[in-house]
Amino acid sequence: MDSTSVDRRTSSHKPALAIFAALGSAWVFVLVSLGAFTTSIGAGMAFPDWPLSNGSLNPAGWLTNLSLFAEHSHRLSAGVMSTITLILAIWLWQTEARPWLRRLGWFAFGLVIAQAVVGGLRVLLDPDALPALQTSVGRLFAMLHACLAQLFVCTLIATAVACTRGWIERTVPVGNLLRRVGRVCCALLFVQLAIAAVVRHSFAGLAIPTFPYSTPDGHLLPAHWDFRVAIHFAHRVMAAIIAVALIFFAFLVRRDRGSTIGMRAAASTLVTLLVLQIYLGAQIIWTQRTATMTTAHVLVGALTLATTFWLTWVAHRDILASRTDS
Repeated sequence: MDSTSVDRRTSSHKPALAIFAALGSAWVFVLVSLGAFTTSIGAGMAFPDWPLSNGSLNPAGWLTNLSLFAEHSHRLSAGVMSTITLILAIWLWQTEARPWLRRLGWFAFGLVIAQAVVGGLRVLLDPDALPALQTSVGRLFAMLHACLAQLFVCTLIATAVACTRGWIERTVPVGNLLRRVGRVCCALLFVQLAIAAVVRHSFAGLAIPTFPYSTPDGHLLPAHWDFRVAIHFAHRVMAAIIAVALIFFAFLVRRDRGSTIGMRAAASTLVTLLVLQIYLGAQIIWTQRTATMTTAHVLVGALTLATTFWLTWVAHRDILASRTDS
């Protein structure tokens, strides 16, 4: 690397880069929404091939057929996301002095490529049945695809936040308890989202068809058990645990003297998202899993994780600064 390229790299605030990273973080929720809608209407196998759709970049009839439109739109939005992530990685590599942030940009690009490959394997391997698990190899990749999506969301948010003026120019000296609880909440949400992916792709969304009780006559425990009932019930139990954890986390953020106004506002938003997510989960049962409610439930789940991760990431700013920015 010559001296000219070194001189171009700084850790100062770059408004254009920060805006582009923020727009990339916003676009990922478009991608999540389209993927959730595609799964909700059962259109994941609308095209039996990949990376093309019926052998074409512009398959016939995709604008007039809902299933074809949902799946092809998801694929096109993934292409846009891949392009955005590549540009962001190159931009960071060329202009950013912080080595860890440059590496994070390439990690995000690696993730989006892995996501695309896993999504393709979901399609190509769907015919390969796994009778012992009552599923297919393709659906196992669909579950992995859903989990990687949430990791990708957090990676883009971490990158975008690190590009902001607030991150670069000041630290956030919050308490250790807040940081620890934030990490626990993020871990719980990742586990819950993995369980949710299994629920969706094993057709267990209505395995327990009543809410809030598990039986029509008001029992908390299901009357009978099988895999689908068990994974659905685990999703409900985790929801209760996460509700308590997130409310406690929001309380800690609100009362911590080091929290910024933005962090306190995000904590209030987090509680609102939690209430909305529980409501949407109930609506999935009460409406017999309509596509609108199911898609909204997935999107709000991703927003809940994003808000929790953002708060946790910002809370670690001073620690990360001392280890990586010096």
